[in-house]
Amino acid sequence: MKGRLVLTWLLIVGVAAASVKSDYYSDSVPHEPKREKETHLHFFIHDIITGKNPTALKVAQANLTGIDTNPTGPTPFGSTFVVDDPLTTGPDPTSEVIGNAQGAYVSSSQGKDVVLVLYLDFGFTTGKFNGSSISVFSRNPITEPERELAVVGGRGKFRMARGFAKLKTYSVNPTLGNAVVEYHVTVLHY
Repeated sequence: MKGRLVLTWLLIVGVAAASVKSDYYSDSVPHEPKREKETHLHFFIHDIITGKNPTALKVAQANLTGIDTNPTGPTPFGSTFVVDDPLTTGPDPTSEVIGNAQGAYVSSSQGKDVVLVLYLDFGFTTGKFNGSSISVFSRNPITEPERELAVVGGRGKFRMARGFAKLKTYSVNPTLGNAVVEYHVTVLHY
């Protein structure tokens, strides 16, 4: 009995003497939520699929027989293109280049209207957004005068981006498929 009493007493003293750290640890404490920013961007994209220096190349095309896919058009149904288009401050190809749109698009409409499903990452190479990018992934009915794409992400200063891009075709050569498209982008980010 005396042994149990001594053991109990040693346990009580040992527990009481042990230093206990009860502070919660976190890299984000104290938590101060970041304020979401809204940024408006305006630029032009130059999509050139013909000529000496194309910025969009067809890498695949459906081999369908008996289906009218308008195989003579610049973007027949089922065609897949990879893109490295310059982003400029103005519609003229000699305007200041501020970045590149890199990604891919697929011609996804069997109808008369040309619809592209596209993924593009707009990487900025100058100014306060140098090294940052925004990503869009959306359906683009290019025969409509104005359309909207979803901004689904970003990196750098556009981390956790979401928003939308309003597009308007500035100029297009329907025979060659070359186009200049004006973008007005609203991005919410941290």
